Amino acid sequence: MTLAGVYFRIKKDNPTALEKYPAVSVLIPAHNEGIVIQDTLSAMSKLEYPGELNIYLLDDGSTDDTALIGKDFQRTFSRIHYISVPPGEPKGKSRVLNYGLSFIKSEYFIVYDADNEPEPDAVRLLVEKAETTPGAAGAVGYVKTKNVAKNFLTQMIALEFQVFQLLMQCGRWQLFKIGSLAGTNMLLKRNLIEEAGGYDVYALAEDAELTIRLTAKGYLIPVVPESKTWEQEPETVKTFIKQRTRWLIGNIYLLEKLFTSPKFWREKAFHHSVHHLTVYLFFAILLLFSHIFFIGSLFDLFEPKYASPILMLWFMSYIVYTSQLVGVIVLDQDVSPIKVLMAFIMYFTYAQLFVILLIRSVAIYLWKRLIRKETIKWDKTNRFKKQAG
Repeated sequence: MTLAGVYFRIKKDNPTALEKYPAVSVLIPAHNEGIVIQDTLSAMSKLEYPGELNIYLLDDGSTDDTALIGKDFQRTFSRIHYISVPPGEPKGKSRVLNYGLSFIKSEYFIVYDADNEPEPDAVRLLVEKAETTPGAAGAVGYVKTKNVAKNFLTQMIALEFQVFQLLMQCGRWQLFKIGSLAGTNMLLKRNLIEEAGGYDVYALAEDAELTIRLTAKGYLIPVVPESKTWEQEPETVKTFIKQRTRWLIGNIYLLEKLFTSPKFWREKAFHHSVHHLTVYLFFAILLLFSHIFFIGSLFDLFEPKYASPILMLWFMSYIVYTSQLVGVIVLDQDVSPIKVLMAFIMYFTYAQLFVILLIRSVAIYLWKRLIRKETIKWDKTNRFKKQAG
């Protein structure tokens, strides 16, 4: 899949200009986003799209200056609109997007998170790909890290996105014509989402859940790496764990759906379902077993005996993981000593955080959803002020 992704990135399909560009609505869910929303709306005002384009800031009960900033942009730019979302339950991105879908009339809509700064041609490139791909439900672009230079954590997150959010995306599209919605910088046909029943308001990983539903209906989601948006990633381990716990809980909820909904295994949705089982269940479990064997050996609790092929498999997993990271650095022409160092140590540092995330997420999910029968609430990611200069 890595090699297929590299091939897809190298061949670079040229975008096809359209005779007529359909109307597009940009939906930006926001809750207390005063720290970042100025930069976000500034980037939105610079979008270059040949057709009708309206940008809606969907304010979900903010108590900071999000509303003030949004209304200022609304007065200055005719295509930027501030919308106050009525209160409701359950809280979260899915409910806000469903409200946005209730009043827009455009053929397409595109979702951006409130910290995103898309490049001027991002929307146009997605629309061109969706319009020229038969059976497409929309298209998904590339998410890059704008605070990558902040610290080691943000650099590792950026590398993860480069490999697993883009290179693997491109590889799946090249091999199987399968794409996954990324939660942001994703274009969708409004009528298809309405026919599918909108967003699942209980899904914390709403993008992954919607991806499988659309794929099960036979729709395609082409990948457009040239369509780029820049977003802020967590700058502290605490914020990272909080964000990724929400993501993982969302994917555990999706795993529950996989085991109870036969439709999630239809058509090419089968590939997505297998992907979720291997990444969010089997990978984490095997990683946990690896730690148990290691710690048990240190304390002489037991002495596992490994045959040579098993040891080779373990070493190969590290080699493949690291090769993917180094390869994407070269592919993006972003080689530096610090990035290469990050690639070599990520398996033993960053990747191990997912064991903590697995234990934490499963515990929360079992306690709140299955035992106490509560709705697990949306947990907003903290934002960080941009440093001057």
